[in-house]
Amino acid sequence: MLQTLLPILIFAALIVGAIGAARRIRLWRQGQRTPVGWARILHMPKRYLNDLHHIVARDKAMAHTHVATAGGFVAAMALAIVVHGFGWRNPILGGLLLAASAVMFVGALAVNRRRIHPRARPFPEKLSKGPWQRLSRSLLAYSVGMFLVSLPLVGIGPVAFGGGVLAIVLLTLVAWGVLELVVGMGWGGPMKHAFAGSLHLAFHRRPERFDDRQAHAGSTNTHDAHRGSRSTALFPLDLTAPKLGVEKPADFQWNQLLGFDACVQCGRCQAVCPAFAAGQPLNPKKLIQDMVVGMAGGSDTGYAGAGYPGIEIGKHQGAPEQAIVPQLVEAETLWACTTCRACVEECPMLIEHVDAIVDMRRFLTLEKGETPEKGAVAIDNLIATDNPGGLDNASRLDWAADLELPRIQTRPEGVDVLLWLGDGAFDMRNQRTLRALVQILRAGGVDFAVLGDEERDSGDVARRLGDEATFQRLAERNIITLSRYRFQRIVTVDPHSFHVLGREYPDFGGKYRVLHHSTFIAELFDAGRLTIRPAERKETVTYHDPCYLGRYNGEFAAPRRILEALGIEIAEMERSGFRSRCCGGGGGAALSDVPADLPGRARIPDMRMEDARATGATTVAVACPQCTAMLEGVVEPRPQIKDLAELVADALVTPASAEPEASVAVSSPSREEEPA
Repeated sequence: MLQTLLPILIFAALIVGAIGAARRIRLWRQGQRTPVGWARILHMPKRYLNDLHHIVARDKAMAHTHVATAGGFVAAMALAIVVHGFGWRNPILGGLLLAASAVMFVGALAVNRRRIHPRARPFPEKLSKGPWQRLSRSLLAYSVGMFLVSLPLVGIGPVAFGGGVLAIVLLTLVAWGVLELVVGMGWGGPMKHAFAGSLHLAFHRRPERFDDRQAHAGSTNTHDAHRGSRSTALFPLDLTAPKLGVEKPADFQWNQLLGFDACVQCGRCQAVCPAFAAGQPLNPKKLIQDMVVGMAGGSDTGYAGAGYPGIEIGKHQGAPEQAIVPQLVEAETLWACTTCRACVEECPMLIEHVDAIVDMRRFLTLEKGETPEKGAVAIDNLIATDNPGGLDNASRLDWAADLELPRIQTRPEGVDVLLWLGDGAFDMRNQRTLRALVQILRAGGVDFAVLGDEERDSGDVARRLGDEATFQRLAERNIITLSRYRFQRIVTVDPHSFHVLGREYPDFGGKYRVLHHSTFIAELFDAGRLTIRPAERKETVTYHDPCYLGRYNGEFAAPRRILEALGIEIAEMERSGFRSRCCGGGGGAALSDVPADLPGRARIPDMRMEDARATGATTVAVACPQCTAMLEGVVEPRPQIKDLAELVADALVTPASAEPEASVAVSSPSREEEPA
């Protein structure tokens, strides 16, 4: 009986699964058209085995589990089609099928073990339940059933086990597994992540993420666990388009919808999201699942994971042509995001959460005019005065009246370094950092100059708040200004300006060599241009990695090289390097008006300061004006906050009043990820 029914079951499941897959593809194609490039399918095996598993392997136990379960299933299913489907039975193929089923069974046991939650091993909060609980049992059913029905192939047990109750039981087990794993793959069951995920790897919106280059060519820095090239710049928006931003699911590009459908609901994004941890109304896993609901139509009642803090599950519904906000997602969910990319960095399916959030913000800001109040004020100020504080741009250098900073306007022959001050030039606290950096540049004999009141805001805040029009206006004005002068590279203390100038201006014709001040100072040390005095006393220092310097641009080593050059031993926080927790100030989140004082909620910088306190450090070294402001906003007692430039300036042998030495251009090793 099994010899007759198994081929029917296998091929029927494949046909029904293929029909479901075609239906799934139609759902993705509701999105906006982009070039397909069918040859990209050839890249899928490498991207799956190399790039995807590079992220999965951060959890060694789950990596081994996934290899056993997924690899065992693929091999067992392929061999089952050959052996039981086409009837090519022989002991060798039978033995291979038994081995694949056994490997799959071992992996399925590990999956089930993680989803069984006795008191000694609580259920991981980040995981979704519901159908995912069923999937773990289906994996066991298929592996056990296929193993037993294949035993006769190697001469164990009666041929086909006869036609009695045992045969029915075995057929039921195999059918259970095949329906879940094959049919469900195309019809929206948990296994759809395997189908959608494979194609997502092939047609990813950012193919540069799969480049073989390391983010730092030749880097051995253990803090940089990113593989491939960093593609982190937001995509430009065509301001002449009939609609600006994403209003409804069908407004996303088709490969974005495909990426949403690839979500495996593992909860890694949820576990690292600072907004979710702080009790803000955002959970990146739930957000991606809401996009799937909107793509397919329906409500979020079937979602079986953690939701948005403070927002009840089951109250929202969506459809491809229905507005996302507020029917499917509340606006406050989008504004809670700090754009820190922790979710993107951790996602094993390489889904781009931040792109989706900014796309939806663009519609709210540009089409609806619904930017949160403080964010709207900042944008109005940018439009009126070219800085978010609404201050007179002519006062940009007031803090440096005694420093006699060289102006690039007086240097027609050009300079080595253009010092980009950023809007921290209007902030009294950050002015201390800028003064320290000027002292370092002079001590190192660096040929530098500033733009003065010709410098405008880089546009970072406007772009992250969704005002692409204001960003592009600022970018174009800055690019025109920079085109008038000659310089070798730009140095800035602000990772946000560093990112925007270096990675996002090239889309508008502004291609510059941009360095963060930590990188440049480290190079001054390497070149022997800085002399420091021995530390008078040992202190415990921990370093906070800024999101826009680390995750966005891969610079983890230079700040630590500076601290090492100062003779400081770093007490690393548990979440450091590519897993650093955000300070809470990125992406315009500080202007988003999302309440942080409700019961059960916390401030993101307070949580980050707890991370620092746990190290026993007396000083938190920072490398970003926004991080400085957010962390210094934590009530005392707490460690003191000092920028890297301040720590170096305090240790310099050269006094602050020293005259500039003969200009010396410091060579900088080329980095493949930096703009030309």
